[in-house]
Amino acid sequence: MEPIIGIDLGTTNSVVATVVDGVPTVIAGRSGYELLPSVVAYARTGRYLVGELAKRQAVTNAEQTVTASKRLIGRKWSSAQVQQARAKATYRIVEGPHDDVRVELGGRTMALPEIAAMILTELKLDAEAWFGQPVVKSVITVPAHFNDAQRTATLDAGKISGLDVLRIINEPTAAALAYGFGRKVDKKVVVFDLGGGTFDVSLLNIGSGVFDVVATGGDTFLGGDDFDERLIDLLADPFERAEGLVLRADPMARQRLKDAAEKAKIALSDAQESEVNLPFIATTPGGPLHLQRVLRRAEFEEKTRDLVDRCARLCQDVMRDAFRSARDLDEVVLVGGMTRMPAIQAACRRVFDREPSKGVHPQEAVALGAAIQAHALAKEADSGAGVLLLDVTPHSLGVCIAGGLVQVLIPKNTTVPTSASHLFTTIKDNQKAAKIMVMQGESPQAQGNELLGELILDNLPKALRGEVEIDVLFEISSDGIVGVSAKDLKTGQRQSIQVTATSGLTDEEVRQMMEQNADYLLARKTEEQFASVQQDAGKLANELEQLLPKVKSAVEGSQSGEEAVSRAAKLLERTRAAEAARDTAMMLAAKESLDQTLQLLRGIAQKLGRR
Repeated sequence: MEPIIGIDLGTTNSVVATVVDGVPTVIAGRSGYELLPSVVAYARTGRYLVGELAKRQAVTNAEQTVTASKRLIGRKWSSAQVQQARAKATYRIVEGPHDDVRVELGGRTMALPEIAAMILTELKLDAEAWFGQPVVKSVITVPAHFNDAQRTATLDAGKISGLDVLRIINEPTAAALAYGFGRKVDKKVVVFDLGGGTFDVSLLNIGSGVFDVVATGGDTFLGGDDFDERLIDLLADPFERAEGLVLRADPMARQRLKDAAEKAKIALSDAQESEVNLPFIATTPGGPLHLQRVLRRAEFEEKTRDLVDRCARLCQDVMRDAFRSARDLDEVVLVGGMTRMPAIQAACRRVFDREPSKGVHPQEAVALGAAIQAHALAKEADSGAGVLLLDVTPHSLGVCIAGGLVQVLIPKNTTVPTSASHLFTTIKDNQKAAKIMVMQGESPQAQGNELLGELILDNLPKALRGEVEIDVLFEISSDGIVGVSAKDLKTGQRQSIQVTATSGLTDEEVRQMMEQNADYLLARKTEEQFASVQQDAGKLANELEQLLPKVKSAVEGSQSGEEAVSRAAKLLERTRAAEAARDTAMMLAAKESLDQTLQLLRGIAQKLGRR
């Protein structure tokens, strides 16, 4: 069976996993880390960096380092969340041609799916190095509360990276798969998933290999980054008042504050206080300024009480939607790095009236669940067997009707895949066309929902109002992607659309980005090949440099010996030239020559030693 992987494309960190001999396993990256920071940067050397290397240079290169891009993917430029992110980002966020969000990086304006694709590409390379062969097939997770635009953008990212995305599944559902895999579980389970940028809560019935999602809810702009911002406020506000300057206006200072806040947040999960020391945080005519502050858990919890309460309310909403109470539940599973925070755990105990389970790894469970689903899909294709996953649509879907209202065709928490139809009639005499506006959301008013797309059914027959009947059919795939068709019942005329976000990428843009990513992938592989050869050649060159002076002094007067030494010296020059040019072919040839020359000089050195 060809390799197949599961990917948790996270806001802060991303993880890739697979199933080996029936055991879900996280794939360690080529650098040895199991978590890949979801960071993309353009270094001053002219190279794009992804992951740990990008994160390490974030402070000194803050304006060319993109973090938390998942919070923006699939969103409209005009949304309040995007404008809020713009005000706090160290990098430049700009408007795209389709009311979408783009970032400026390395002299290019890049779409968010491109940034996500670079992270996916790095995970793909990690998996290929681990398997020792190409990897194409995958399952990728998204927050359960992602809308159609965000899911489509994630699928685009997978396509751009060269992955064949078999399925998009919800993160809490994936975590439930990891929780229930290999166990005889017959329980009603709540998955509480609070990550770096998003929050999801899902209620499932698990039993006999069936994972049945009953209800889901969440907030795609609530996560660890918001908690970090409150710590930044605690650090920066008193300092700015005392010194009379806007510390957060400087990208480098803001990034240093963010790094310090994240470290303090982690420390405060175990300790009652944490000291932050940021020397030379700013420079004034009077000299450098330093920030030193002791943060206490109590003040952090007070500062973030409203964020914790938002999580609690969303949990209560999901139980209400599922017609369940806390006493109906068997287990509460915590997922996401933020669930290590004591206040979050206390809120879970308060809402669900039980001690939360810590039976899964909070930062690996989602990727492991994605791998389980990927493995099940592969088995299903081979033998018809596998895990049965019954997920739901997180948002209601409907059509805008007269008066600016919404006629819901598929209510939220309906099991997918699904379809529904409704018969509409014309509202005017001799109406020539009907515009079907596809809405997603819970507001009864159209303007309070997301416009996913629209289709126009024209050339309608002349008739009085109400006489022309139009059958509108909604279909939602297992990935949560929406398709809509409309049919004039009298003439049989039909129009259909695969609904993608009105702010989504065009097919041509995706094709161009796929070509650019293929070039990037080739460059990454060439770069890694060069680095591997350079490392081997460097060891040989260092040994040759140490051996050369000893041999040189001993072979004076010997024509053959002096010629060997001269060739060795020139070879070292060629090796350094190949290194400077970053030429893999030159470096490979130099490595082979170095090996041969070293063997020759070692032989000369041994003969000299015996004399």
